[in-house]
Amino acid sequence: MSQNDLRRSARPEQKKIYSLTPEQADAFGAELDAIRERVIADLGERDATYIRSIIKTQRKLEVGGRALLFASIFPPFWLAGTAMLGIAKILDNMEIGHNVMHGQYDWMGDPAISSKAFEWDTACPADQWRHSHNYMHHTYTNIVDMDRDIGYGILRMSEDQKWSPYYLGNPVYAFLLMVFFQYGVALHELETERIRSGEISIKDKKDVLRGIWAKTKRQTLKDYVAFPLLAGPFAPFVFTGNMTANLMRNVWSYMIIFCGHFPEGTQEFSIEETENESRGMWYFRQLLGSANLTGGRWFHILSGNLSFQIEHHLFPDIPAHRHAEIAVEVREICERYGLPYNTGPLHKQFASVVRKIVRLAFPWGGRGKDSEAADKPVEVIDSVAESVVDVTEPVNNDDSATAERELVLVP
Repeated sequence: MSQNDLRRSARPEQKKIYSLTPEQADAFGAELDAIRERVIADLGERDATYIRSIIKTQRKLEVGGRALLFASIFPPFWLAGTAMLGIAKILDNMEIGHNVMHGQYDWMGDPAISSKAFEWDTACPADQWRHSHNYMHHTYTNIVDMDRDIGYGILRMSEDQKWSPYYLGNPVYAFLLMVFFQYGVALHELETERIRSGEISIKDKKDVLRGIWAKTKRQTLKDYVAFPLLAGPFAPFVFTGNMTANLMRNVWSYMIIFCGHFPEGTQEFSIEETENESRGMWYFRQLLGSANLTGGRWFHILSGNLSFQIEHHLFPDIPAHRHAEIAVEVREICERYGLPYNTGPLHKQFASVVRKIVRLAFPWGGRGKDSEAADKPVEVIDSVAESVVDVTEPVNNDDSATAERELVLVP
């Protein structure tokens, strides 16, 4: 195996190293390209009907939930109204907002669900999300020091992040991020870690800060001032109902998102490993850096189909409700290529994430001998050769970057 092949190998926390030669990567990429092209060609009324039905359901839940909260002098009404509003916020953020802003429905030409114009019910401004998530995260997925979703600027979520005493608070920071997740996401584009290090100043981010303040103020006034005031004497019930609904959305979206990239078995990459990355190797990185969740139909809908995180990262602009049918084919391709397909139930994947958060809080929870060896692939080629998965298959390459939507499929 050449030095170039090993440079492109993932450096996992596990002992096993997965690798593709350039020819194998091209073949792997061609098979995934074929899936994407077939699904894109098949988009039509079925997909339009689906997203419109989800939007209709979300609106009914929100209106019904808020109405019940206005009558929440009766405890069952408060419980039902809060639950309905919480689910409405989850649908708005996950299956609708996240997917619409990926441009999954731009082909419909409907301005109400245009990726450029859509605004969602959360503190993070949509335009900032489209840059930090659609561009930065999806282009540089799990590349340490490039993908800011690795730790969100406050957590140590990779062995390649240098340990400092600050990270002893990893579990506490993670819990607080979960509870206040919409605000953590809102601050993402601010790049607070670069401000703390002195690399940039707060003045460099004044436009970003202005956008965050405007959106957060609007959300706060809506949920914690306007609707409670409209409820008159029932204002406290509406206030607490709205706060609980936001907490429901925060905790749920945090769990789904963290289970998508941080369970044990997901892998990070260095900047050097991804230099001159081909389309096939981009697919390879997306696969190894992502993890799926198993569950029923409504579990997948409420997760925004991010329970199919692998398929979402392979095909981010394909309507997410198609991922379930694609997943069967993707898994079969991975098996043929000897590549892992990380999937499991929510409780197991999230428990794995929690263990990683706690483990990486400590200096001895970081890099072991296997990871250090992988940093020097040429010197240790004999020791890793047996654990490198070899693969074979055929051909093709197609560049379908959609920069118009700030979504780069291949950098």
